[in-house]
Amino acid sequence: MTTRARPAGPPRLTKDEFGVLHRHLLSRAAWASGDRGALEALTPARVVAATREVRTGRTVTLAAPVETLPGPDNPEPAKHRMSGRTDDDTSSGLHFARDSFAMNVHGDADSHLDALCHVIYDGTLHGGVSASSVTADGATALSVEAARDGIVGRGVLLDIARLRGVPWLEPGDHVTVGDLTAAESAQHVRVTEGDLLFVRVGHRRRRAELGPWHAARERAGLHPSALEFLADRRVAVLGGDGNNDTAPSSTEGVDFPVHVLAVQAMGLHLLDYLQFEDLAPVCEAEGRWSFLCVIAPLRLPDATGSPVNPIAVL
Repeated sequence: MTTRARPAGPPRLTKDEFGVLHRHLLSRAAWASGDRGALEALTPARVVAATREVRTGRTVTLAAPVETLPGPDNPEPAKHRMSGRTDDDTSSGLHFARDSFAMNVHGDADSHLDALCHVIYDGTLHGGVSASSVTADGATALSVEAARDGIVGRGVLLDIARLRGVPWLEPGDHVTVGDLTAAESAQHVRVTEGDLLFVRVGHRRRRAELGPWHAARERAGLHPSALEFLADRRVAVLGGDGNNDTAPSSTEGVDFPVHVLAVQAMGLHLLDYLQFEDLAPVCEAEGRWSFLCVIAPLRLPDATGSPVNPIAVL
């Protein structure tokens, strides 16, 4: 692996500059109209084409194990308890082991999908839907139910840490348009319309080797201007091994500019806190970075997101 010098950081955006970018990307999101947003790009023909990515039949998870212990990036971990008696005599007859789970879906540790109702900006959701559609009882529009039939398409992994010759990008670093296009060239792959784009910054590897940290305050992610690349290629989904947004934010007055641009303006379902440490070595060994990808969110009709276990099929 060759070492690529770390580029100078991209400029911070003023609130006005972000407003211009937001309006620009909003005007380019014609392919993402309707309740399913950019998932409309996943036509039956593109799903059929994606199945041709399967050559060996190997399956690889893109999800991290659900965590039940608290940490600096996970103060509200998932709760798992056994609900069946485990101290009964089970030596004869029929018995069932039973358990229950509770989870904060949008935390900073567990792999999850953000629905189009998750991001409210200036009073509206994607497509100009009023924020009042999200009530105390749940979302009445643009919920995760829009993905009830699953998300199936051609996945592409762009490994930015590999491109730069480092195990991970340090917290606060940004992925730029230049990084994305350079990764395409280095990996001999091209992101095309309707693809499920996954961007590796090495968040999970850093966490595994150095331990968890307060990721809500410091993490690597995409610079807002990198969303121009996604608009150019008309991708259907964006997923990252961090939060997709950099922290601290590069944008004045907006803490999660990538979430605003991707979900609210462009209608992209986001996948946060995935893990690519199983997939990247397989792609490296096989010399290809595209694959069939299957994502099946839970059917939670009024929810703003869902835990997920995306599967790459190579």
